[in-house]
Amino acid sequence: MGYNLVMATGIEGLMAAWDGLGVVCRHDRPTGTWIFICLHNDKLGPATGGTRMRVYPELVDAMRDGMRLAEGMTFKWAGIGVPAGGGKAVLAIPEPMEGDARTGLLHRYGELVESLKGAFRTGEDLGITTSDMQTVADRTRFVQGFQNGKKINPSPFTARGVYSGIRAALGVVLGSDSPAGRTVLVQGVGNVGAGLARLLAEAGAKVLVNDLDDERAAELAREIGGDTIDGGELFDTECDVYAPCAIGATLNSESIPRLKCKIVGGSANNQLAEESDGARLRDRGIVYAPDYIINAGGALSFALMEQGISDHGELLERMESVGETVSEILTEALRDDELPVAAARRRIERALGG
Repeated sequence: MGYNLVMATGIEGLMAAWDGLGVVCRHDRPTGTWIFICLHNDKLGPATGGTRMRVYPELVDAMRDGMRLAEGMTFKWAGIGVPAGGGKAVLAIPEPMEGDARTGLLHRYGELVESLKGAFRTGEDLGITTSDMQTVADRTRFVQGFQNGKKINPSPFTARGVYSGIRAALGVVLGSDSPAGRTVLVQGVGNVGAGLARLLAEAGAKVLVNDLDDERAAELAREIGGDTIDGGELFDTECDVYAPCAIGATLNSESIPRLKCKIVGGSANNQLAEESDGARLRDRGIVYAPDYIINAGGALSFALMEQGISDHGELLERMESVGETVSEILTEALRDDELPVAAARRRIERALGG
């Protein structure tokens, strides 16, 4: 997924390597921000995906991130059977931004989204809050996840979906879907990771947490009765499940040989740094739940809201379908002695008519 983009250099190289529909690019002069709206596929419906805001080392890194994430959204929607296409937006800010500058940028970004007349629909992603998306919605109709005029936070639904997916993976790999007595290492305890950690602790799992913000990790560990793990020990810690819930590409040629887990399943996007990392995991005897399937809860919740389902409890219950899909994919992969990403890709190709 997007692995041909990893080796591409420069903006021209990325555009030549990508198989998407196109990229809408704009430079926001008041803030120095570059905006990339990456439209990958609209075969099943309008391109739909979150908006990400962060400081990138180089401009080309921002564009590459948007392209890979947009492709991942195509796979996510097709994998869970939702009639939407793949898209993603990246706001590459030059430095952390708050106050009037942030509000102005988000308003201008909303106007850009509105100008596309529904070809791109969006919601929050890394670096963007629910409040930020409410600000974007001041200028465009094409923000997902509103109920009674209020923007809904998708994090609880994403966390619930990942939790369901982890239980499914435990059932397929270890014979019981109960987290009780299992050790789960959650890397990244923002809104989704923290919610996942709480669900696992409530179910009786021993939860280990890691985050770049040591204080946040320690506070959550105290709350749930878990333990913190130093970043230097992250990949050397024994656990049943490693749940990456922050940035992508944590599974690579350097980290995989160090992993001491049986299952990988978390909310981060683009967890594999390159295509061969899927085989590296299998060679280590580690079962990987494809990220674009197990982290689909937030996207699924917005799709269900658009279908008229508004009850919070019912929406959470519907996240069990994420676990059902993970179970089907992992069962098929183990039965046929293939990579889980191969089984997931067949499912996607069927949905896309490929």
